[in-house]
Amino acid sequence: MNITFEQAHKVFHAAVEKAKEINVMMNIAVVDCGANLTFFGSMDKAWIGSIDIAIRKAKTARYFDMDTKTLGKMSQAGEPLYGIEVSNGGLIIFGGGIPLKAGDEVIGAIGVSGGSVEQDIEVAEAGVKALVD
Repeated sequence: MNITFEQAHKVFHAAVEKAKEINVMMNIAVVDCGANLTFFGSMDKAWIGSIDIAIRKAKTARYFDMDTKTLGKMSQAGEPLYGIEVSNGGLIIFGGGIPLKAGDEVIGAIGVSGGSVEQDIEVAEAGVKALVD
């Protein structure tokens, strides 16, 4: 199963609304189940350097079907995935990337960058919530 255009649109726009609500300009990426970019937007005055980060967060979340915050914890020195961030052309291992599911099946992922890690997570979670509502 793959995320549909309509689902990706809904996820993206819910994330944009949350970013506006907290007044942080974000880059927001949605990828499909194959980690292909499906939807992307860069809000006015969002950091240019965060474009790649948002896309890589979404891809990282899909590659491993876990949120990037959890992956980050597992990739610290002494942990089982130490060094994983250099695989797959470079991963992002801090919060803001979350898999998107339909039931128990991963159908894509969202990646958000432009604020603090906590703000990125908050905006990504708003996108996830829109998919299940």
